[in-house]
Amino acid sequence: MGNNKVLIFSAPSGSGKTTVVNHLLGLHPEFEFSISAASRKPRGTERDGVEYYFISAEEFRSLIAQDAFVEYQEVYEDHFYGTLKREVDRIWEAGHVILFDVDVKGAWNLKKYFGDKALSVLVAPPSMEELERRLRGRGTDSEDEIRMRLDKAAYEMDYAAGKADYKLVNDDLATAFSEIEKVVDEFLAR
Repeated sequence: MGNNKVLIFSAPSGSGKTTVVNHLLGLHPEFEFSISAASRKPRGTERDGVEYYFISAEEFRSLIAQDAFVEYQEVYEDHFYGTLKREVDRIWEAGHVILFDVDVKGAWNLKKYFGDKALSVLVAPPSMEELERRLRGRGTDSEDEIRMRLDKAAYEMDYAAGKADYKLVNDDLATAFSEIEKVVDEFLAR
C-alpha cells in the first residue's frame, strides 16, 4: 500500500461529523471521499458513482464471493452496503488520501483492514444531554426518531469506546476544527 493513507470518521447522529469532515475536505484537496456500494435503488437525486455505486443484491453477493470488498454489511435481508477494493485502488492511484464517513462498526472493520495506514476518529458530543439538545434543535425528527437516535448514539459511543484512534469531542466547533487539523496533520506526517 506504499505511503497511502486512510482517514475514517464515525459518530452518532448530531455530533457534527459531517461539518468536521467538510471542513477537512475544504482544507485538503488531496482528500477524497470513498464512494460506497449499495444494493438499493437511487433515492431522489442520487446518481450512480456519485453518492453510491448502485448494484443489485445478486451482483453484491457475486462480488462478495470474489473477495471484491474491503468491508461490507448486510443491513437487512438483500440490503448491502460496502467498500469496494477497486474504489480504494482508484483513489490511491490518483495520489489522494481516502476519507471514510461511516458508522462505528464500519469504522472498526476499516481500521482492522487498513491498520497503521488508517487514522480512525470518533466525533463525539460533549454529553448525551447536548446531543439531545442538538437533535431537537434540528426540528427534523419526531419524538420517536429522537429517542431512537439517542438510544443508537449511546450504543455507538459504548461500542467505539477504546476502538477509535482518536476521540474528538465536538463542544466548540472552532476548537474541534483546530484540534482535528493538528491530529490529521500529525498522522499524515508519519
